[in-house]
Amino acid sequence: MSTTKRDYYEILGVARNATSDEIKKAFRKKAKECHPDTNQNPESEALFKELGEAYDVLSDSNKRQVYDAYGHDGLRSGGYQPGWDFAQGFPDLGDLFASFFGGGGYGFGGRRSGGPQQGDDIRVELVLEFTEAAFGVDRDIHYTRLEHCGTCHGSGARPGSGPTVCNGCGGSGQIRQTTQTIIGHFTQIVVCARCQGMGTMIVDPCQSCHGQGRIQGEKVYSLTIPPGVDNGTRLRISNEGDAGPLGGPGGDVYVVLQVKPHAVFKRDNYDIYASQPVSYAQLALGDEIEIPMLNGSQQSLKIPAGTQNGHVFTIKNAGIPHLNQPSRLGDHYVQVQVSIPTHLSGEERKLLERLQELQQERERKGNTSFMHKFKEVLTGHA
Repeated sequence: MSTTKRDYYEILGVARNATSDEIKKAFRKKAKECHPDTNQNPESEALFKELGEAYDVLSDSNKRQVYDAYGHDGLRSGGYQPGWDFAQGFPDLGDLFASFFGGGGYGFGGRRSGGPQQGDDIRVELVLEFTEAAFGVDRDIHYTRLEHCGTCHGSGARPGSGPTVCNGCGGSGQIRQTTQTIIGHFTQIVVCARCQGMGTMIVDPCQSCHGQGRIQGEKVYSLTIPPGVDNGTRLRISNEGDAGPLGGPGGDVYVVLQVKPHAVFKRDNYDIYASQPVSYAQLALGDEIEIPMLNGSQQSLKIPAGTQNGHVFTIKNAGIPHLNQPSRLGDHYVQVQVSIPTHLSGEERKLLERLQELQQERERKGNTSFMHKFKEVLTGHA
């Protein structure tokens, strides 16, 4: 294979705006296709590692954001080491490949598919104010999850008792099945259906969880939201999801952020845009005004005389901090817009009418001067 790193989205065959579920589904499909045990391609092992590296990055919201913004170089500069270990990076691959390839109930790394497994992930949606997303905030999130039973500590058995050896498989967790085919007897080793590959069974279940080992619980988690997050940003909380079956580790919690719009400011990436109403006189004569900033302060803005309506002023480094790089700030853009009064006092009306007369007079004089010079050119007296 080429030493040039391929695009991770290309490796998984997904669009750049793919959801986490689409990425996971694409990974599972590709993993089955290029697994060395089922693919005779001599490069299948390298392809398989490349696939795992792509999934490792794109399934992690923080790594994915860095990759989307800065590519492979950004990941390297952030300290990411792409050396990929499937057994460590995917603790549930045993179940994944057991479902792909069948066999005796043993998956990647040789553990039984019926043993302790990682729990399910949980999605939590959190609504933020515009400024909370810009500058960060600490928030408590509340959600329901499966937790290990405190009575049996996740075993599912009544305290003082324990699981007994399965008499269907003799404790091995697997049985041999022989099938007669047209080419002879075919024998395969499969997971014991009675104990689901565990080799043991609960005959005296815990009364608190009814032998399940898990109960429903309420969780409150204090989450620090970093500056620079935006609408749709996902934050991952490791191992705080559903507790795993049979005492397995917890899944992850994905907090999906929704940001409310602001009444004054609009956001484009890390830049801020605002419209500032001004009068005709302020643009014509010039002025120095105070404008509101996103952080709640006021900043002085000098408007030169003769500034045109719609002109945009730039205030450097007054925007939103970059995610994971809070020392980098976007810019603040201010567009001046003439505000037309809807009600005029008598004096204001007289002044505006006089101004209109002066402008019309200047325009007539300008036209007269132009026509005079034009005639001189035509007659040759210029």
